[in-house]
Amino acid sequence: MSAPTAHRQGLTRTVLRLHRTALIVWAVFVAGCVGYLVWLTEVTADSAYATLDACPRGEACGLGAAYTYSTAMGWISTFMYYGFWAVAAWAGGALVGRELESGTARLAWSQGVSPARWLAAKLALPALALLVGGAVFVPVYRWAWSAHRDLMGDNIHFNDVFADHGPLVVAYGLCALAVGALTGLLLGRPLPALGVSVAVMMILNRFLERRRPDPLPTSGFWPAHLVETGIVLAVTALATTAAFRVLRRRTA
Repeated sequence: MSAPTAHRQGLTRTVLRLHRTALIVWAVFVAGCVGYLVWLTEVTADSAYATLDACPRGEACGLGAAYTYSTAMGWISTFMYYGFWAVAAWAGGALVGRELESGTARLAWSQGVSPARWLAAKLALPALALLVGGAVFVPVYRWAWSAHRDLMGDNIHFNDVFADHGPLVVAYGLCALAVGALTGLLLGRPLPALGVSVAVMMILNRFLERRRPDPLPTSGFWPAHLVETGIVLAVTALATTAAFRVLRRRTA
């Protein structure tokens, strides 16, 4: 095995070891959301329909069952959508900021790992986790959301529903990762980087939410969704490029 290959494998193992807990939490979160979506769709919905069928015609005794089902679906949608806040906080605070403050990053650079390779490894593994999580969640969510529309009280115009129906929810996560890394490199301290990362992502998110077409016809969903996805990914690319440039200046 060549020395560069050994260094790459060692760096990958180090990143996995340092951030294993965060990756496990993410995996459990996605698996829990997906599992609960399946349970709601295949089990809870039948119970809600049974309650509705048992109600005398014209009475509202079954609305509580429908409300419970709709609320649970809504919480899953919301948690997944706004999960990018947690990604931004973690990326700025733990992924980069803490390692710069503690000197762990400089220790890695002194052991034959270039700063650029260090940052690439730091970003690649969580980015892969976000992509895989989104690839699992989005199709299950689309299936569950459309399965029992008569029990649901939301629509495609809701911010979380709009994002969770496609790659936009993943794009926000990737953007939060890049923004968090950039702020961590700029500030070099975990708590300030955590706060600034979340604030930047909240501002970006609110800015783009307010520019979504309202009302949105069914035929206009994908154009609007993909345009916003493209904007968020462009910000991701800019933040990633800026992060590597800041790192190069810090280590010059």
